[in-house]
Amino acid sequence: METLLSKKTISITELREPKKVLENAGSQPVAVLNRSNVVGYFVPVSAIEKLDFTAATTEEVEAALASLGEASLAVNDYLKDK
Repeated sequence: METLLSKKTISITELREPKKVLENAGSQPVAVLNRSNVVGYFVPVSAIEKLDFTAATTEEVEAALASLGEASLAVNDYLKDK
């Protein structure tokens, strides 16, 4: 079974009435299910407004890629030319 990243769920059919979904969601994301499988998330703007997005520095990106080990070598080689 998949791990849900939301406490609320709806069926894909319920997206026919997005206003109702938003009213019931409040400021929480809602997992959209199709036959008990997550197909996406419906996220109200009010849920995103609370988040603070900041750009990562080059050093932070390099450190994150380095922590992946050999899996990131191909990515690092590709990005060096960009």
